[in-house]
Amino acid sequence: MKKLRVAVIFGGRSGEHDVSLLSARSVISILDPHRYEAIQIGITHDGNWLTGPNALEAFENGKHAELNRVILPGDPAFNAALYELRITDHGELLNKLAHIDVFFPLLHGPFGEDGTIQGLFEMADVAYVGAGVAGSSVGMDKALFKDVMRANGIPLVASALVLRGEIENDMDSVIAKAEALGAYPLFTKPANLGSSVGISKCMNRSDLAEGLMDAARFDRRIIIEAGVKDVREIEVSVLGNEDPQASVCGEILPSREFYSYESKYIDGTSGLLIPAPLPEDVANQIREYAIRAYKAIDCAGMARSDFFVEKETNKIYLNELNTIPGFTSISMYPKLWQASGVTYAELVDRLIQLALERKAQRDRTERRRTT
Repeated sequence: MKKLRVAVIFGGRSGEHDVSLLSARSVISILDPHRYEAIQIGITHDGNWLTGPNALEAFENGKHAELNRVILPGDPAFNAALYELRITDHGELLNKLAHIDVFFPLLHGPFGEDGTIQGLFEMADVAYVGAGVAGSSVGMDKALFKDVMRANGIPLVASALVLRGEIENDMDSVIAKAEALGAYPLFTKPANLGSSVGISKCMNRSDLAEGLMDAARFDRRIIIEAGVKDVREIEVSVLGNEDPQASVCGEILPSREFYSYESKYIDGTSGLLIPAPLPEDVANQIREYAIRAYKAIDCAGMARSDFFVEKETNKIYLNELNTIPGFTSISMYPKLWQASGVTYAELVDRLIQLALERKAQRDRTERRRTT
């Protein structure tokens, strides 16, 4: 059987660049060399696409100079090929490197998880892992996502959207809008970022002002959320295209005040309970909400749904849906599927197959009007 060429794309221009490298390391290590030829593509903080046999290691060590500059032309005539971009005395030269069967983006946050690179894949008419343009962009933007969830009757915590300009020009009004949501603590977060980057737990007005300014560093749209007392943090993994399936529920036991960036990726001290000790009806309701949310934004391939559950009442709130969840060795997405009977290697195989199936569905769509 001919090997599939899988281009694993990592790095990127967002604040989650380093997390992306961790995810890529895990996926590349699990790709079966008898079935796949892995092509490593790194994107720098400046947006340059670079490749080489050891591109990931070069990115991890900050040695980009030894890599080749590449592009993916957004033109179907180039036939899903990756091209070396070489600067010569006579200008730029394109040199075909390889035909790619499937692109596997592991780009967390803006310019990777928000529909931008998915738009390039669609223009180039290539197969790629994960959600399309609409699913990615709505899943990434927490404010838009909340609007869609409310329209579908899925419970959320109270929240408000403010803009960076509002924070800079009229902080008092923004604080008043935030305090109208409920008592402290309040949470501030960038609308278009993940991995808990830029999130602050605010216990008073001073904290709130600092949290708003910090979140505004990462996005022009900032979400303020009411805190929910005594909650459990529950996560569910979803896999599939038009008929998605949900994994068992898992519970995060944060080592800090909340499930922060540091507890996720740096100290790794947060505990995990898989499966989560929940009443069966509550677990089933969470899984049903996860699938409904997934379908509501036309997600595909994969997503991880994050929930809050009140300890006293078992009331459920959907927090967010991550269309490119972390794939590190301590990430919940693969761990939940492993507990559901799907190994890491099987999961990656399935995601690649789902990408090919999605491409086949797109190919059936007529692009020209016939008479």
